[in-house]
Amino acid sequence: MPQPPVITAVIIVDHGSRREASNEMLLEATKAFRASSGYAIVEPAHMEIAQPDIAAAYDRCVSQGATRVVVFPYFLSPGKHWKHDIPALVAAAAGRHPHTEWLVTAPFGLHPQMQQIIADRIQACLAVATGAAAAGCDACGDGRDCRLASPEKPAG
Repeated sequence: MPQPPVITAVIIVDHGSRREASNEMLLEATKAFRASSGYAIVEPAHMEIAQPDIAAAYDRCVSQGATRVVVFPYFLSPGKHWKHDIPALVAAAAGRHPHTEWLVTAPFGLHPQMQQIIADRIQACLAVATGAAAAGCDACGDGRDCRLASPEKPAG
């Protein structure tokens, strides 16, 4: 008897925040990844504080036909949340769907493209702070937070 095809879904999970703009950024990152990745099922999740949580995102993946769920921690470093908390939350969510399999990937870490991202952020903020650019970026919006400070002129 032939095995049913494996349908892979992706959950992009961040910590979750009381700051709505931070939670919205995960939704935008998820939407952009869905559009560029080729994965038909891509869902956002927050580890805590905000919704949707990992269990809700896992349920949504399964309801769309997923039999494999890959969880990407939208974190810089492989800390406690990556090593313990996220796998425990995913295992609990997967327990309600015994016909599925899952994997938690590595976070961004020292991926070689991170060096370019760091350089791009520095260049963009300096351009706004020095007046060479009029607008900020996706993180700071209008650029009000991109300003040079000194002991005589504090950043606050």
